[in-house]
Amino acid sequence: MYSGRCGGCVYQGMDYTEQLSKKQKYVEKLLSGYGPVSPIIGMDCPWFYRQKVHRVMSRGRSGRTVSGMYREESHKVIPVKECLIEDEGCQKIIDTVADLCQSFRIRIYDEDTGYGLLRHVMVRRGYHTGEVMLILVAASPVFPSKNNFVKAVRKVHPEITTVILNINSRKTTMVLGDRNIVLYGPGFIYDTLGGLRFRLSPGSFFQVNPVQAEILFERAVSFAGLTGKEKVLDTYCGTGVIGLLAAGKAGSVTGAELSSDAVRDAVRNARDNKITNITFVKADAGEYMESLAAKGEKTDVVFMDPPRSGSSRVFLKSLCRMAPERIVYISCSPETLARDLAYLTSEGYKVKKITPVDMFAWTSHTECCVLLERVSSRKRRCTRGISPAL
Repeated sequence: MYSGRCGGCVYQGMDYTEQLSKKQKYVEKLLSGYGPVSPIIGMDCPWFYRQKVHRVMSRGRSGRTVSGMYREESHKVIPVKECLIEDEGCQKIIDTVADLCQSFRIRIYDEDTGYGLLRHVMVRRGYHTGEVMLILVAASPVFPSKNNFVKAVRKVHPEITTVILNINSRKTTMVLGDRNIVLYGPGFIYDTLGGLRFRLSPGSFFQVNPVQAEILFERAVSFAGLTGKEKVLDTYCGTGVIGLLAAGKAGSVTGAELSSDAVRDAVRNARDNKITNITFVKADAGEYMESLAAKGEKTDVVFMDPPRSGSSRVFLKSLCRMAPERIVYISCSPETLARDLAYLTSEGYKVKKITPVDMFAWTSHTECCVLLERVSSRKRRCTRGISPAL
């Protein structure tokens, strides 16, 4: 419906089986030279799967408040009423907020002038718990009639369990600011994954497709081949999902994550699930790995789930110096995954398994889970050259 304008669902209009085949062939083209690629794991129902919905608030031509998405590679807002991959309930809440902005006379933020109040609206829903978080992103903490506004929204949507006013006064492309004011409820929601309970704050990273995330993480933990004795590192760990799922099968787990909100949630998640053999460190993954390698620290298994840009030179060199027996690499970008595999396989590792997972149906994106095992018995120093792209 909007794919031609927002640039998101580039495969809309294509048969789902056909797009899975297209993604499979693309992953094989990039990665089959490193190891066997299993058939892609698709969705049974590839619609309305995103449990976190974000909208930019803007003024339409009539002067009314509209919510929408930025056109790809621009800051032009495309008004959106119904997106076919986003949770329907979350979208309806955003529509209600846009309507109430009119009656409450809430000024919409103008990026060009820097004037106005409401910038973005974000809604997160716990897929299994049904708990709903509404986040109002504003340029100022002074939100007129905020209590009455919250009551009005909840009158239409009583399923909302918490409302947060997030303050972002900077001229930035980032959606969320650093300050949160809880207007209603506890300021967080819970969801479950793999039988564990996870606490989610406004800035916490959590996979937006919980159905496929459960499949992906189950595959990742099984790839690790844990026996209950291993020392495990979970890097780029977010709220600790992979590490916590692995902890029951490992000797000990350490998670590293840069986001303070995510680390706080990870610590609480461990406590809530009564998992005691895991610790979390607030640190950049590359810097943390470098410090461990410099100390001569060793580990048996490393989980890595880097951003779309892949891992840094520092991270990969340090990883090789630590020489874990197994690396489980979760990637949201086959292109940067191929680049990183080129380096790891040149430094004593062999790719044993590659499984693509369709986390983002109707888009061109594909997630992959890869198992690498160390095949070089001699101690390596990782002094070879590395691609300038890193």
